This record gives sequence, structure tokens and C-alpha cells, in this order.
Amino acid sequence: MNIKSWIVFIINLLVVFVVVFLSFTFYKEFSRVIDDRVLLQLNSIKTLKQIQFEKLINLEWEKFNNENTSESLDFKLPKDNYSSGGIFDVTHLHPQKQTSIIFIKIINGERVVKLLNYTMIKNILLERTGMGLTGESYLVGNDFRLRSQSRFYPQKTPYKIIAKTKGVLYGVKNKQGTGVFQDYRNTPVYSAYQPIKIGNLNWVILSEIDVEEVTTPLIEMRKKLILITFFIIIISVVISLFLTRIITNPIIKMKEKLIVMAKGNYTEENKIAQSEYTFLNLPKEINEMFEALNSLKIALSGAVEFTVDIGNMNLNSSYLPKSSDDLLGHTLLKMRKNLIDFRNKEQQINLTNKRFLVERLEDERRKLARELHDGIGPFLTSLKFYVQNHIYDDAHKQEIKKMIDATITEVRSMTNALMPSILTDFGIGAALRNYIESIQQSVKILINFDDSSKSKESKISDKQAVNLFRITQELINNSIKHSNASKIIITLSEFNDFISLYYYDNGGGFDLKTVKLGSGITNIKERVEIFNGKIDIDTIKGNTIFEIELPL
Repeated sequence: MNIKSWIVFIINLLVVFVVVFLSFTFYKEFSRVIDDRVLLQLNSIKTLKQIQFEKLINLEWEKFNNENTSESLDFKLPKDNYSSGGIFDVTHLHPQKQTSIIFIKIINGERVVKLLNYTMIKNILLERTGMGLTGESYLVGNDFRLRSQSRFYPQKTPYKIIAKTKGVLYGVKNKQGTGVFQDYRNTPVYSAYQPIKIGNLNWVILSEIDVEEVTTPLIEMRKKLILITFFIIIISVVISLFLTRIITNPIIKMKEKLIVMAKGNYTEENKIAQSEYTFLNLPKEINEMFEALNSLKIALSGAVEFTVDIGNMNLNSSYLPKSSDDLLGHTLLKMRKNLIDFRNKEQQINLTNKRFLVERLEDERRKLARELHDGIGPFLTSLKFYVQNHIYDDAHKQEIKKMIDATITEVRSMTNALMPSILTDFGIGAALRNYIESIQQSVKILINFDDSSKSKESKISDKQAVNLFRITQELINNSIKHSNASKIIITLSEFNDFISLYYYDNGGGFDLKTVKLGSGITNIKERVEIFNGKIDIDTIKGNTIFEIELPL
């Protein structure tokens, strides 16, 4: 058998198998689903009718118990029977055998009787919403005679119709369920049945629909599936014959292109699908094509993708050389290793430089604060004492003292902003509280600060404390300048392994995707990065939240 015959045979065999299997499986599953859905729908309708019927009986019984007048009947009740109160089926006593339910109670030894209006029962059972063209719900007594009107025999008295079906037999035996069997017309139906026991009534309620109505769409679908199957098989044969003709001509050209690509020139785009026919006596050209393709796969499989990953600095991509002679693969791995080392060194240098700059900045601030505190501070204090002791004009003295006090306050404010001494003496919590209290005096924004740091056994280092203080300064400054906020909430929490700073303001917020982050937020991120921390910024209109964690 030649390759053309093999291709036609294999393709059509697979197509026939798949199409037939899928069609059969789809049909069976669809049929099962329809059966389940129909029975479930009938069960729901049956339950609804049962509830409506029982509710009607109970309501009429309650009304009857509140009345004392007896109703005259068209037939006589035996004196020996029905001598106790309750609900009774007396259809067999009615002259025309019309469905008759009576209520009886005994008052002063006299029997009070009321006949339930049959129309009310009829209205409940003949309402057929959701039951198709052949669906109906009906009642059957324990004598296997209908107690409600048949929609198929509207002129026939229900009592004269015998319904000794499986559903009725099960219902009389106090069983409920669903199934497919013949109804009182000897017509196959989907049926849901359940016993009804109220007072002395021992009836069965059933909701049913003809099988023929339900299966009509299935039969039509089965015909269409058969037609589609034949159509697909014909198309498959035509396509397979066409493909076998167009495959043989370009085989030699494909072999030549694959040999060129195996030598390393793979710039031309060639979409080739490998097929395995090792069990066939293939032509020489096809064997050479597959040999060239295998050589190409051994030489280049994964190398191009790995190179692209390296070019995109995705240095976590995995790659294994094809053999010990795979010079390209080993070279790529060495290049990746060098790039990883370079990136790690670059990141470490950048982090060290940032840390160095921040430390130098804080050192200069600390030095400037010390100069202000130890130099200008004592000088101004001495000047204040001199004014108090050597200037005798009280008005002049008070004016100069006021100017000196303002200068001392400003110097202390500058010193506190540069490097608050309370930060070193009492820790980050006290320093932030002192800073916030001083800020609160000059702004209208309400600032709430919750300090949950450990004052005695805190693991927060001095450098971390300084950075947290600077970060909080920057956040408060941004809120005052840009957010138009009326409220700020700050929480500092210290845990065993990390310190958490939570910052919230109810200002205008900003869009992280479009806003140009100024040096303030950039500095905050760099300070967090220096200590290998994490920062999460969540901002929507009306709210801005910063959550910062630094490991201890």
C-alpha cells in the first residue's frame, strides 16, 4: 500500500470513528438530560398541585369548623356510616358519580355536613402551565377511579375512568416517585406520582406528559446527526484525496529547506508538521526530510526560546543542553550565569549606594541639628538672659524677648525636623507622637496616631527608626500640600518579625497608572527598599492608603 492510500485510509477511519462516537454519545447524553429535566419538571408541577389541593382542603375545613349550618346534599348519607367528624370521599354515593368531598362534624348529636365545590378542585388540576400539549395532572382514588376531570375525555365522568397504572399502584402503596410507563389511556407517558392523605381521603395525584411529545425533537435530532455524519465522511474523503495530491510535490523542496535550516540558517519561515510513518517503506526523499528535521530539533530545540528569554532578561528560564557537544547550549547557559551575576552585583551596588546616601544624609542632618542645638541655642538663651537683666524699658524688653523666643522656637523646630532628640531617647513611637502634636497646632487636618510599638524590648534599630520617621514626615507633608484631606490615620505596629506602618488620608487620592510620582514617593520607596521591606499603595478617589512593612 502506498503512502497516498495509507493517508486516505487512516484519516477517514479516524474521522468515521470520532464522528460516530461523538454523535452516539451526544445523542445518549442529550436523551438522558431530557428525561431527567422532564421528570424533574413534572415532579415540581405535581408537588405544586398537591400543595394547592391540600391547602384548599385545609382552608375549606377551617371555614367549615367556624360554621354551624348544615348543607343539604343531592344524595343521602347512610345513617350508620359517617357518624364521626372528618373529611370523606363520597363520590360513589353521588347519583351522577360526580367527585364529592364532604366535611362532617357532630354538634349536639346532630351531623353537620358541607359539600366541597368540585369546580375548585377542577380549576387546580386543569391549570397546565409548563406541561406542553399533552401534559395533565389528575387525582385517582384508592378504588383506581379518577376523581378529577380528564383533559382527554372532557365529556366523560371522571369516576367512570379506571386508572390502574404503575404510578397509581405505587401511590396507593404510599410510595412516591417518577417513571416512564403507560397511563390510563395505555399511552406511554413520563409520570410523577405521590399519595395524598387528608382526613379519610386516600388518593394519588399524578402529573404526566406523553413520551411521543418529548421524544419528537430527539427523533428529528437523530436524523440530522445521521445526515451530518454522512456529510462529514464525504467531506473527509474529498479532503484526504486532495491533501495526498498536494503533499507529494513539495516534499523535495521541503527536504532542501530543512537541510539548510539544520546547518544553522533558519531565517526563512517554514511551517512543517512532523508525521511518523516508521512502519511504511517511505520514499528516500521523505526519510531524508525527517532525518534533517530530527537533526534540526536536536540542534535548535529550545535554544531560540531560551535566547529570547535571556534577551528579555528572564533569567529564571530553564534550559538543558542537548548533549556534551552542544556548544550553543553551553554558551547560552554561561551567558545566563554571567548576566545573573552582573544583575545581582548591580542590584547590590544600587542598594548599597542608596543606603550610603540615606545614611550620609541622616548624618549631615544629625550634625546640623547638633550645631543648631549646641551653638545657636545656648547663644540665644544667653541673649535672652542679657535682655532680661540689662534692658530696663519694659516695652522694649518684651518686644526683644518675644523676638528671641520666636527664634528659639524656630531653631528648636528646625532641630526637631532635622533630627529629633526624642527619637534617640524614647524611640520612634514617642518621636512620631511629638512630631504630630507639633504639626497639629499649625494645620486644620485631624491626625489620629496609634502607637503599638514595644517601648521596652523593641527590636527596631536606630536606622529603621530614622527611616520610619522620615517616611511619616513625607506622607504627612504630601497630604497637607496635595490631598485636601480633612483626616489622617497613622498606625505603627511592632510584631516579632516585622514593623508595620499604616497611613490613611481621606483626600482626593491619585491614579497610580497616570500620576507622575514625585521625589517624595520615590524617596519613600527607596527607604523601604534599603531595608528589604514591602510597600503597598492603594489609592482611589477620596482615600489614600500606604501599608509599609520592614523586617526586624
